Amino acid sequence: MLDQLGKKGKGKAEKREKFVELAQSRTVNAIKAIRVIAKLGNKSAYEYSEADVKKIAAALTREIDALKARMLQTGAKDSVDFTL
Repeated sequence: MLDQLGKKGKGKAEKREKFVELAQSRTVNAIKAIRVIAKLGNKSAYEYSEADVKKIAAALTREIDALKARMLQTGAKDSVDFTL
């Protein structure tokens, strides 16, 4: 009987370990992606306006807000919409 329960559901400790593993990996990847976007700030290689910067920052802020809402169970956002 215990074997069946062990195979069906994951324990709290196992779920926590998986969360920590994925959260750390995905957060590091997100930070790296943001840093890659920041490299577009090289004025000698790219031309952009202050409005472009504000749009990018606003899109990232919206996604952070959606992440907080989803993780705190107050809402969710699944679509990806961004254009300059």
